[in-house]
Amino acid sequence: MRLGLALGYWGRGPSADHVPLAQEAERLGYDSVWTAESWGSDAFTPLTWIAARTSRIKLGTAVAQMAARSPTTTAMHALTLDHLSGGRMMLGLGLSGPQVVEGWYGRPFPKSPLTATREYVDVVRQVLRREAPVELDGRFHPLPYRGADGTGLGKALKPITHPLRAELPVLLGAEGPKNIAQTTRIADGWLPLYWSPLRTDVYAASLEGAPEGFLVAPMAQARVCGDVAEGLLPVKAMLGFYIGGMGHAARNFHADLMARMGFEDEARRVQELFLAGRREEAVLAVPDAFADEISLVGPRERIAERLELWRKGPVTDLLVLAPDPHTLRVLAELNSP
Repeated sequence: MRLGLALGYWGRGPSADHVPLAQEAERLGYDSVWTAESWGSDAFTPLTWIAARTSRIKLGTAVAQMAARSPTTTAMHALTLDHLSGGRMMLGLGLSGPQVVEGWYGRPFPKSPLTATREYVDVVRQVLRREAPVELDGRFHPLPYRGADGTGLGKALKPITHPLRAELPVLLGAEGPKNIAQTTRIADGWLPLYWSPLRTDVYAASLEGAPEGFLVAPMAQARVCGDVAEGLLPVKAMLGFYIGGMGHAARNFHADLMARMGFEDEARRVQELFLAGRREEAVLAVPDAFADEISLVGPRERIAERLELWRKGPVTDLLVLAPDPHTLRVLAELNSP
């Protein structure tokens, strides 16, 4: 199991520790570093900044939102950064949800998410392989565009720049069972949002068709500390925000996932409290058991025991959200052969 450093996205402003953490992760032998985006900082610019200050570590987006860019634009970002970094780019994509897609990007959330995702990946692959002009008779991403409001003058094109790697890895942040199953067919890997090494059966049916070499790369908050309950508070804060606020009361993919993992009543209670404006209560309502299963928190000895559970399952890459170099170092030592 390889280790990756997940940096997420910025809060109020740039995070001064992101480059030093990425450099320390590279020094410690971490395989990859990942950035993200929501409705603030983008995923590609910070990753390019990190690429210029590192030399070996792989560079991934976890995730770049599909609604933010056309698939050809995303492919241009990926092929450009792959060249500039000497072939270190890994493209992680996610669909996001209706609130973000329609509220921030001003686009309709696709009525058929699986089809939209499949078309998007198809176009990205065509650009990167550069075998012919990019064409797709698609419902969501038609190329060239032939809509009634167009000029009819669109021309199928190949990228001017020759991609460095035709098979640049593409991973998907999928949550629903059908979406995960499709991911095993059209992508090189999967980026689970929540992963419990105690509940791998939740995903077993969706992953049974995964080919050899398929990447399973979940994120997990990690912190070496003496007090487990205190260490879980940031995990619970994240869960409270995602389960309570990242979606509508009637359609929240994160709450649905927590429910499928055995915490349905708790997920609905967190959602109810958050949407009522009782955010602190929502965070406290996140069960410690769930927060603990999907993270690595506590003294070194406890983390060592729990890390063994992660290694026993199908996880190929553990993407660590770690706040300090000490935690990164301990995980690197515990994960070394």
